Amino acid sequence: MKRNSRLSLALHTLSHMAAEPENWQTSADIAAHAGTNPVVVRRVLGRLREAGLLSSERGHAKGWRLARPPHEITLADIYVALEESIVASDQDVKKSPCSVETALHQQITNIMEEIETSLIERLAETTIADMDKIKS
Repeated sequence: MKRNSRLSLALHTLSHMAAEPENWQTSADIAAHAGTNPVVVRRVLGRLREAGLLSSERGHAKGWRLARPPHEITLADIYVALEESIVASDQDVKKSPCSVETALHQQITNIMEEIETSLIERLAETTIADMDKIKS
């Protein structure tokens, strides 16, 4: 997975939050730990807040924290909330006058959609709480 992707940042951040779910973490602290800008952190975590995975509060000693227990947040929840597809989409493909190319494109699109569905199903099998189990 790309180190600079929104998904990577979200998974990394929420995995750390799962270790201390009651603690608030600031955008600046998260950004420093993840090696990115606080604005990037706020954009990514804002989407997770909209999905009900995180809560945020302004003020001294506030910031971001999990809105649900770590064992109730799956990797699929995060993936879907970010609307970040790892599997290529066909949004930029132009309609071809060639029937063979059109049929081939439709078949490939169907396969990619099956892969995306399978990916989400597999991600749903793992929670943020499970991340603590795989630390080395």
